[in-house]
Amino acid sequence: MFSMHHSNSSSHGPGPGLGSAPFTLLSNQSQGMAAVAAVSKRGNLTSEGSAGGPFVAGLSMTLGIVFNIVALVILANAYTHHRRRSKATFLLFASSLVMTDFAGHVIPGTLVLRLYLCRGAPAPLSPPDRLCQFLGGSMVFFGLCPLFLGCAMAVERCLGVTRPLLHASLVTTTRTKLCLSSIWLLALCVALLPCFRLGAYTYQFPGTWCFIKVLEDTRQADVAFVLLFSGLGLASLSIALVCNTVSGVTLVLARLRKKSSTHRSAKSHDIEMVVQLLGIMVTSCICWSPLLIFGLMSVTHSYSSSTGEDLETYKMLMVMGVRLASWNQILDPWVYILLRRAVLRKICLMTTRRTDLRGSTFRRWEVSSLRSSEKKAANKI
Repeated sequence: MFSMHHSNSSSHGPGPGLGSAPFTLLSNQSQGMAAVAAVSKRGNLTSEGSAGGPFVAGLSMTLGIVFNIVALVILANAYTHHRRRSKATFLLFASSLVMTDFAGHVIPGTLVLRLYLCRGAPAPLSPPDRLCQFLGGSMVFFGLCPLFLGCAMAVERCLGVTRPLLHASLVTTTRTKLCLSSIWLLALCVALLPCFRLGAYTYQFPGTWCFIKVLEDTRQADVAFVLLFSGLGLASLSIALVCNTVSGVTLVLARLRKKSSTHRSAKSHDIEMVVQLLGIMVTSCICWSPLLIFGLMSVTHSYSSSTGEDLETYKMLMVMGVRLASWNQILDPWVYILLRRAVLRKICLMTTRRTDLRGSTFRRWEVSSLRSSEKKAANKI
């Protein structure tokens, strides 16, 4: 339309000033159309990346809160009924993990839900504000804490199963609380590194969450920050895998030898704790490994300027990774809800099709190992 207007004006031979007007008008219109296209593209990307919108975010947040509260009630009830020091230490770690998951689900979830509801989420390339800095730091802190706690629990149980005497002399309630404080402090120090110009937090695609800068204009500090975050997370998962494997193999061998009098690690509470740790480890590996690995891949390719046409792919991988990571705080409580001795006993009865508890192997294992140990402990006291 504006091209036709420009052709007619030139045929009448306008002056220089009038002749340049169509070019100026065409340039302004082109800029306006480009701006509209950019806004439209941003809206499409946001709608694609936030499928489900605030309803899904609110539902996920509600489920996480309910499940974590149920798990906390179960752990608190177990703590009041079990005064055994090894069990009490494990329950203290487990309660701290569930409380951390609860806070990590509520605080970042509330901020993300606010960005959804405001419908004014900035573009992924917008400069980070205070909200983004706090949200990014929260995601790093509440991401590392469960991984560190799962690793510490695995190491504690491995020591208790393989070296019970050393465990009894080293592990105390005071040292357990000191270990918990150290874990939270270490995770906080890592999350605050961008305050000292080591790494940065920025809005991520589709603009409804903030995390470490892994794409576009990455610097050496960003690469170092991602390497630190992902390295600590993957190292924690690896240590937990090794320790839980050692604990599981030790318990199986002790059970096969049928020497419960000399192999205290075959007790029912030890098996229950190791089974729960295996559940925590599997859940953490499935939920957190993608984000840790995708972050390393994205920042490596971005820093080497080799993303190119794959930029959108890396953006979607990061969104997929953070969604899986958010499910870790929803699934963790189910480990304590489902993998309890009462539930495991029922599962055992259902699988073996036995109705008489007295004749079941699980019942004999539980009564002989658990109650006899309690009587021995009472006699010693």
